[in-house]
Amino acid sequence: MPKVLSDEDVGEFRQRLLKTAEAAFATHGVDGVSMRQLAQQLGCSATTPYRYFKNKDEILAAVTAAALNRFSATLEKAFAAKGSSAEKAVAVRKAYIRFAFKNPKAYRLMFDAPHPSLLDYADLSEASSRADRIMAAPLALLAQEGIVKGDSRLLGRVFWSAIHGAVSLQLAGKLAAKPTFEAVLEQTLQLIMAGAMATRHSA
Repeated sequence: MPKVLSDEDVGEFRQRLLKTAEAAFATHGVDGVSMRQLAQQLGCSATTPYRYFKNKDEILAAVTAAALNRFSATLEKAFAAKGSSAEKAVAVRKAYIRFAFKNPKAYRLMFDAPHPSLLDYADLSEASSRADRIMAAPLALLAQEGIVKGDSRLLGRVFWSAIHGAVSLQLAGKLAAKPTFEAVLEQTLQLIMAGAMATRHSA
């Protein structure tokens, strides 16, 4: 007679499956991973994962949403710390970089891998929006204080693009020892900030 699984058993297996899938997607790419391969890594039958998720896209959406929520929580904690708007912006940037280097597989999955449609997965859509909000939050604060001028969401995307580019190059081993990753990123952000402030002064 089949074992009756408790809620705890179900939750534990789901987490094992998601952890295994995160590593597999980051290592082999989304197209390079099948449900059968995930089952083999978990040591279960090929049909078992389908008892928990409808298909691979549903697993990918759940894994990505979980990673985005961990990422957002890290940045939100940094943003909530006491300090000036400039200090908060620096704290969020440092938290972003620490998360990326500490969790490279999750980072690549969040920002380098193709995602299922946000329209089809509410949890992924909300997790993506949450990440957008916290990445824009420091710029919104700087804009409120008149330090920069512009749409905070757009500015957040601009700074995110710069940080992501440097982080991705560093993770790929493409940045030389000198100038350092830190020097390249700092110079890039200074140039962007100068442009944002110049826009403010010329308005």
